Amino acid sequence: MRYQRTAGTTRGRPGGTVLATTALRGRSPRLGLPGRAAELLFPSGPAPATGSGSVRHGSDGRGGGEMESGGGSFGAPMRCRLLFFAACWALAAAAAEEKALSPPSNLNYSFIQICTLNWTWNPPENISSSCDLEYSSDILIDEVSQHKNEWRKSLFRVTDTVLNKEMRFKVRSECKNSNATNHSQWVETSVPPKGVPGTAAVGLSCVWHNLQYMLCMWHPGENASSDTNYTLFYWFDGLERHKECKNYSVSQGSFECAFNFTFPRAANRYPSISILIRDDSENIMPVCVTENPTTLVKPATPTIVNLSYVNNGIHLQWSESGTIPANCLSYEVRYHNGDSTTAQTIQVKFNSTSIPSVDPNSKYTFQVRAQPRVECYSSKFYSEWSEEKSIGENPNSAFNFILIITIPLIVTVSTIILLVYLKRLKILILPPIPDPREILKRMFGEQNEDPQSCVKEDSMNGYDKLIKEEEIHSLILIEAPESSNSEKEPR
Repeated sequence: MRYQRTAGTTRGRPGGTVLATTALRGRSPRLGLPGRAAELLFPSGPAPATGSGSVRHGSDGRGGGEMESGGGSFGAPMRCRLLFFAACWALAAAAAEEKALSPPSNLNYSFIQICTLNWTWNPPENISSSCDLEYSSDILIDEVSQHKNEWRKSLFRVTDTVLNKEMRFKVRSECKNSNATNHSQWVETSVPPKGVPGTAAVGLSCVWHNLQYMLCMWHPGENASSDTNYTLFYWFDGLERHKECKNYSVSQGSFECAFNFTFPRAANRYPSISILIRDDSENIMPVCVTENPTTLVKPATPTIVNLSYVNNGIHLQWSESGTIPANCLSYEVRYHNGDSTTAQTIQVKFNSTSIPSVDPNSKYTFQVRAQPRVECYSSKFYSEWSEEKSIGENPNSAFNFILIITIPLIVTVSTIILLVYLKRLKILILPPIPDPREILKRMFGEQNEDPQSCVKEDSMNGYDKLIKEEEIHSLILIEAPESSNSEKEPR
């Protein structure tokens, strides 16, 4: 792509005609980053470093007209008057042209860092010594003015850039201390976007955690492929060259990267930070963002270190940030009484406070979070809420304690009684099962017995039975007479 520059000059001529000359020049693009930084950031070739301007001329020149005289239709006095008026008109036009300023020439731009452009131009020629020359410049992004018009005497202007949109810069000149009130025409040039539209990272947001490290998050463009490997570079005034973020992580399609970002604690001014997100592929559109770090500060989460009763009230104290000055933080304390879900919130300027006239028989739960003060930072980020800390007891705590002790005791006793009762029922419902080993032992034991011993045992058993039967019969015979005599006696 070639950029053209047009410088126009106007001069008055007798007769009121205006001659405009235009010079066209081409410049090859070159990135103005130090060293080989441009080649690293733009692998397909360095980004355009110089641009050219084109001047837009208005229709201010006026030409002297020629009059045709009819043969004798006007008298000599009338022709003289018309010639006089034409001459006066030509002189007035020439005087106006002499007062009009020429626009600046040789408008160029160069990248002085990853997201910073330096616009330069030359003053117009043939400027009167009485002219207090100043320049007005403005920026348009996608044909929308950014309302950053500035007047200055210097021949340059440093601005931030965006690489995923077309950016136009225009400048014009004006004499402040002369009779000329007309400013020159605009001279402008543009920085075209690179890459395929819709592939640039979107939704970039960065948070400066406790003035120690910065965490940036973004999402891939809607037209970016799934294997797009975004890389984050950052730079701020104080670094010799830009640095690359190393701690990447991807979660549910969201990219994150964290890097150390610290300044001395006593620093009164924090420079702006420029962030560039790009890919090695030339098809992925890069995106540049420049942020004021004071708008990104998020304090660390406080920790409650003391919670006690003091003079019928509750004294609360929590830890300080350590890296953020104490006079640059304010705090918000949230607490509720008992089991109430409605919390009360109070604003505190220091790292301690007291809640007067509390109910000693109630339980109070506290949480604290920090916020940067507007005197130091322009951030709207609060820290996370601290862990809950409680003091006191609820009125029903004694009853709850009794329930906690009684219920397990009742359950234990009931379980023991139930087990004993079930054991007795088990015997009735499920009788004991014989041991198979005893059954087998008896079976095999009876088969191994000697038949002769069995005959002897049978004979002995039979003999014993006979003896027992005789004894029984004898007993019966002996007892019979006694019973007969007893019957006779009462008779």
